[in-house]
Amino acid sequence: MTLRSDVAELLAEADIDDVDVDEAVADEHARTSAYLRVVSAAASSPSRDRDRAMVATIRRDPHEMGAKVAVVALVDEIARKATGSAEFRQWSDELLPEIARFRVEGHRAFIRRRIHDWLFYLSVRDGHVPTPAELAEVTAWMQRFLAEASTSPAVLALLAESATTRKTRNIARNRNIARNRSGSLPR
Repeated sequence: MTLRSDVAELLAEADIDDVDVDEAVADEHARTSAYLRVVSAAASSPSRDRDRAMVATIRRDPHEMGAKVAVVALVDEIARKATGSAEFRQWSDELLPEIARFRVEGHRAFIRRRIHDWLFYLSVRDGHVPTPAELAEVTAWMQRFLAEASTSPAVLALLAESATTRKTRNIARNRNIARNRSGSLPR
């Protein structure tokens, strides 16, 4: 496969016809933008059957940073739509062989870490109250995401006490205070 045929195939499968394939092939930024559109279209589909093949195609891009950005966007979109951690774990396990083929270890590690963060979030959303040690195993990004999204008083209290950054601790503390005053969280 050539880069041109890969880009053209991804766009055709996503039913995106307003991207200039030659421009996308010539410009890594245009290509990354096209990949993000492809990923968004794929994530909105109820079927997950083509995700691994799509990631394999994107991963072959010579500009690996752009490929990583697109794969992380896919992980984020699927995680946000997942009904639970078991569903997301099964989906992400199917992608791990493709993620392992990224040439740069930092890209592989970043994507695996993002998957770990989302699995943690989904377990918390399903009612698990993490320990401080478990909280310390997720990124500052996920801690902040939880502080902004969680409605659990126990999770907010844990974040207010144990989050990595002061900003996240303050967000959690303020949301918990607002919840205690009004009986529910502002959103």
